[in-house]
Amino acid sequence: MLTLFRRLLVCLLWLWLPLSQAADSGWLRAADNQHASVRLRAQTESSGEARLLLDIALQKGWKTYWRSPGEGGIAPAIRWDSPVDAAWRWPTPERFDVAGITTQGYRGDVSFPITLRGELPETLSGVLTLSTCSNVCVLTDYPFTLDMTTSQGGDFDYAYSRATGTLPLGSGLTSSLNARYADGKLTLTAQRDAGWQQPSLFIDSMDDVDFGKPAFSVRNGSLVATVPVTDSWGEAAPDLSGKTLSLVLADSGQAQESSLAIGKGAPAPAISLGWVLLMALAGGLILNVMPCVLPVLAMKLGTLMHAEHQARGQVRRQFLASVSGIVISFLALALMMTVLRLSNQALGWGIQFQNPWFIAAMALVMVLFSASLLGLFEIRLPSSASTFLATRGGHGLAGHFWQGAFATLLATPCTAPFLGTAVSVALAAPLPLLWGIFFAMGIGMSLPWLLVAAWPGLAQKLPRPGRWMNVVRVALGLMMLGSSLWLLSLLVVHIGTLPVITLGAILILALLLVTAWRYRWQTALRAAALAVVVAGAAAFVAGSGGENARGDRVNWQPLSEQAIARALAENKRVFVDVTADWCVTCKANKYNVLLRDDVQTALSAPDVVALRGDWSRPSAAVSQFLTTRGSAAVPFNQIYGPGLPQGHVLPALLSREAVLSTLSDAKGK
Repeated sequence: MLTLFRRLLVCLLWLWLPLSQAADSGWLRAADNQHASVRLRAQTESSGEARLLLDIALQKGWKTYWRSPGEGGIAPAIRWDSPVDAAWRWPTPERFDVAGITTQGYRGDVSFPITLRGELPETLSGVLTLSTCSNVCVLTDYPFTLDMTTSQGGDFDYAYSRATGTLPLGSGLTSSLNARYADGKLTLTAQRDAGWQQPSLFIDSMDDVDFGKPAFSVRNGSLVATVPVTDSWGEAAPDLSGKTLSLVLADSGQAQESSLAIGKGAPAPAISLGWVLLMALAGGLILNVMPCVLPVLAMKLGTLMHAEHQARGQVRRQFLASVSGIVISFLALALMMTVLRLSNQALGWGIQFQNPWFIAAMALVMVLFSASLLGLFEIRLPSSASTFLATRGGHGLAGHFWQGAFATLLATPCTAPFLGTAVSVALAAPLPLLWGIFFAMGIGMSLPWLLVAAWPGLAQKLPRPGRWMNVVRVALGLMMLGSSLWLLSLLVVHIGTLPVITLGAILILALLLVTAWRYRWQTALRAAALAVVVAGAAAFVAGSGGENARGDRVNWQPLSEQAIARALAENKRVFVDVTADWCVTCKANKYNVLLRDDVQTALSAPDVVALRGDWSRPSAAVSQFLTTRGSAAVPFNQIYGPGLPQGHVLPALLSREAVLSTLSDAKGK
């Protein structure tokens, strides 16, 4: 009775299984390749389509290939005996690097889900060609036959679902993704809210194009993958701008398959290392005449007033101490950039001014120096310290050192000509070159100081001491006080306008009280009257010549890659302005060029979209935008349009002619 029951159960299962089971070729092996086994299973769906599952089992140490194998290998393929519309779906691969050759594929066990469309024959047959490699590569053919009218095998639905689980998704990994090409390098930038751990990139091949091994860097949550590109002969690659890129990006077990158009990236400077270092020297030299450094030069002029009674050797030592302060400060900036790069943080020239504590500290130091120049107090060292410095021939050399260091810190909000290119090359270059370029910038900024150190007699050509020194001393103190108030104003974006005004008022009141205590109330009242007059004049200038008064009619919109793409799709021109409150050069561009009536009219045209990015505070979006364009400093201005679909980057120092002519060129024909 029990035997009869078992037989009936088997018969029932036999009648039920064909509804969910699939045609099965069984495991196939070739006599000349015992390292791989293949299996094909198929199942017809109610929609008329069929699902095919190709299973490949590889022995340890062997691999097969993705749809784009890379520099070697052949992707699996099926040659059908009857015409079949087969759509392969490819699991996320991995990268293999052997003897300098990079390939993309699979090892171990892998399954490929395939969709078969159209009318299928009752017997599905063909030949699977499979390339497998270890120390050698073997190309093997596996003839197979599937009887679509019968069903065999195990749980096909489970196996097929498990195989589709290894496929990359269409979205979900990245929040933004773009690709740019310039000078034989493809740069892919991806933003992921969860951050990046162990990213990997797999790119589909193109005709007459070879993609090399990508190099990854993560900066403030943005993944930047740089891929070398050549033609199929290993020579210069064709221009990929405007072509469609198909890729798979994976990280931490999650993968995304994407297709996107390749934009034109900012070309790398076609200059030699010698020219880069020369630009760094020139950029550092020009920093001496930028308004950021004037307060420290004022301090140095104050020390030169007493140079008449100093020996040449002493003057030389003082200026060499200042040179040491400048060079060591530039090397300290290089160290900071190195640490930021190794910790995958944002890089940029002057980014320390994004920190409110740094701004406050700099403002406080400048107030103290200003008060010292105004004679409100003197910084006196203990007698033992003074004796130590004097016996070592220093005579306050530490002060001269810090003057040089202070000049360097104040120079970073300025982007002098040539400096932007040098900084951009440095921040993307290998670390030894980064340090070399920053050292060259330090030497460049030190050149005037080195000139006096070489010929100390130049310092003694100043007029003889007299009452005029007191006037100059007060003027220099007021100049430094103005700079400290400017630094204080940079805190508005961090703590608000009212707290900054309150701090400024407290600062001025404190200085007036110290003036009254140090001198007389009459002097303090005269200083207060002067402060009121200056404040009133500043308010009048701001009201009559400020941004609103000069009629900023431009409708600035937030900067984003999507906004640029949308404007170009609407056949419009785009003007990009990346700025920061602490950037002195940005302010010069704004008031000297962007607020001019003719430029305002051009930027307010119906077919112009004006986009502005603010880098006053840390911004991952702005950092990513600058990084993809090979820039690391502000100001940054770029113009797009039908005539300039890949964008044109303007010089750091804008001119009216450059802005208007480039906007005109962007119209196209």
